Amino acid sequence: MIMSSGHADLWGIDLGGTKVEGIILKSVDQKEPLFRDRVPTEANKGYQHVLNQIAGLVGKMESQAGYRPSRIGIGTPGTMDPFTGLFKNSNSIVLNYKPLRTDLEQLLGMEVVTANDANCFALAETRLGVVKEKFSDAKVVFGVIMGTGTGGGIVVNGQVLNGKHGIAGEWGHNFLDESGGECYCGKTGCVENVISGPALERYYLSQSGESKRLKEIVELAKSQLDEVAIATLNRLHTMFGKALSVVINILDPDVIVIGGGVGNIDTIYTEGIENVKKYVFNDRLDTPITRPILGDSAGVYGAAFLVENR
Repeated sequence: MIMSSGHADLWGIDLGGTKVEGIILKSVDQKEPLFRDRVPTEANKGYQHVLNQIAGLVGKMESQAGYRPSRIGIGTPGTMDPFTGLFKNSNSIVLNYKPLRTDLEQLLGMEVVTANDANCFALAETRLGVVKEKFSDAKVVFGVIMGTGTGGGIVVNGQVLNGKHGIAGEWGHNFLDESGGECYCGKTGCVENVISGPALERYYLSQSGESKRLKEIVELAKSQLDEVAIATLNRLHTMFGKALSVVINILDPDVIVIGGGVGNIDTIYTEGIENVKKYVFNDRLDTPITRPILGDSAGVYGAAFLVENR
């Protein structure tokens, strides 16, 4: 059993498509967790099963801590509608249109504070990660997750910005290019359908007739032997520049942090940034665009930070 004085610890849950991860932190400044574990989400077994997986993990956390807190932060693959109280905009469709937060509060017997997983990523990198270490004077942070999807989160003065509809930062569903085709959200040409990992793989397949994983495509482009791979990355650089320049024109953040598998592509930080410079409404680009440092820890740390000072 872990020992805690005064029970002022921060409890967080990262609800992902494949796993549910829980963490207990001593404070917002302490990276080493008091407890950390994960269980499979198993969303294919239905909504109630996902709730039960979360409850089971919280039970394990309680067993280790020796108490149950009054509140817990949960990062989610979607967002709560502030007007209806129903969950929406999740690619884990089993959660959509359900009173997720209300159901969890009843099941867990505590206050539940939720935020989109990209918001949690941005919050963690701001409070404990790369922003704290390298850009500590930053007031406005835009966090990007470019992976299976393309999400975004905004942190202002250390606090998540949710917005009137609960969709602040959702640049992945801005229109970018008709070639993206129809998105799961019902719209056409979304950023997510152009520069997410699966979208890049689909583009390569459409041009070459061959199906390859993104890592293979990146390596083929590096080799300079596959013209379609080169074209796929060049298209990524151009579209990344167009999409991110819109965010900078509207929000003008102090720093942008890029997470997710697509964010690991080195040329995002060279050719990609050159294209941001080309399209932004300014004669230069002063905004730092940087990699994160917390890795896959960011989501669950950010979830725990949601309950700080609450």
